[in-house]
Amino acid sequence: MEEDVESRKISGSFLRDHSYATEADIISTVEFNHTGELLATGDKGGRVVIFQREQESKHQSHRRGEYNVYSTFQSHEPEFDYLKSLEIEEKINKIRWLPQQNAAYFLLSTNDKTVKLWKVSERDKRPEGYNLKDEDGRLRDPSMITMLRVPVLRPMDLMVEATPRRVFANAHTYHINSISVNSDYETYMSADDLRINLWNFEITNQSFNIVDIKPANMEELTEVITAAEFHPHHCNTFVYSSSKGTIRLCDMRTAALCDRHAKFFEEPEDPSNRSFFSEIISSISDVKFSHSGRYIMTRDYLTVKVWDLNMENRPIETYQVHDYLRSKLCSLYENDCIFDKFECVWNGSDSVIMSGSYNNFFRMFDRNTKRDVTLEASRENSKPRAVLKPRKVCVGGKRRKDEISVDSLDFSKKILHTAWHPSENIIAVAATNNLYIFQDKVN
Repeated sequence: MEEDVESRKISGSFLRDHSYATEADIISTVEFNHTGELLATGDKGGRVVIFQREQESKHQSHRRGEYNVYSTFQSHEPEFDYLKSLEIEEKINKIRWLPQQNAAYFLLSTNDKTVKLWKVSERDKRPEGYNLKDEDGRLRDPSMITMLRVPVLRPMDLMVEATPRRVFANAHTYHINSISVNSDYETYMSADDLRINLWNFEITNQSFNIVDIKPANMEELTEVITAAEFHPHHCNTFVYSSSKGTIRLCDMRTAALCDRHAKFFEEPEDPSNRSFFSEIISSISDVKFSHSGRYIMTRDYLTVKVWDLNMENRPIETYQVHDYLRSKLCSLYENDCIFDKFECVWNGSDSVIMSGSYNNFFRMFDRNTKRDVTLEASRENSKPRAVLKPRKVCVGGKRRKDEISVDSLDFSKKILHTAWHPSENIIAVAATNNLYIFQDKVN
């Protein structure tokens, strides 16, 4: 990214066949683990697919490892709340990895109501020679057992097993929009529209309510919580964003219930830009701490903003993701696209940020050089190992041959979910039901 923001190379993409794609195949979250060796996706059908990076081969050391399917499992099933007569979707809203402590991997996945802790482990040996069972697992007649056998472990084909270790349920009245693992790795939080709960990984039957913005009279409700995240290094600090475009930083040391924030980040509104849609497009859809913990990045409908934790009155950087849509807000409101929740991610060194747009475009902004680039993730121009060409959107007047007119953008193709490898320039981009994995050009 540093050398040339435009030299990106595709390193293979996981493509489900369009003709068989259903609503359940739409990818709803993408997340690398802490080493970047694994990449997990969740979809609307409640499935989690984990990809593992292949080890570099000695013969082709110039080819970095590609990501292949490692494990697929059903994380959540559709449920029905009989008390409220509500269907609970199986769609995976978020996945968060825990740091690896032993040979097994652990991850949290959540739908609207229930968080689950999954253990993903490998097995390449199986025990044989039971005394009370035969080889098929059927119980033997005790009167026929005449000698004692010592069971032995025999090698078998590698099997990857996913088992649910904990189920954290019944703590949210509203839909869970984010989960975040604390840096103490003993606790995590789950946030819904009006409350944030703190959980201990060992305790499933109770959580601790740390934020509650529900008014006594629901008619007085003016804002909802849209995203929340723990500080990467300080286990007592977290932020949450709101539908009013504000961010609150809370310190759990000051009080048990963090209704009073320690810091409040808000940008004063520019009166010249005020419109009927101002409140909708100022709602923050994602908030992320930088790896260093010094900055927070927020994504609203049109922009990505970077805030310094020491400056609350305005962001230090604002990047226009698709400013050409300002004139289209009316039709975007009519087709409900204005409520799309785009995410944003940092690269490993916090020097580049990425966020998605429409027409399968995604944007990258280099914070040092102030250069930016628009790239497209689509089947037509994404053959393996092809270099991605930057795209440009033309607003009015004459259109050059390599530009695309703002009127011909496809708003049904949107990139809401992206992820960046924690240490390398490898990105994962979810375009509806396809996952694309791009990496820097290898010389």
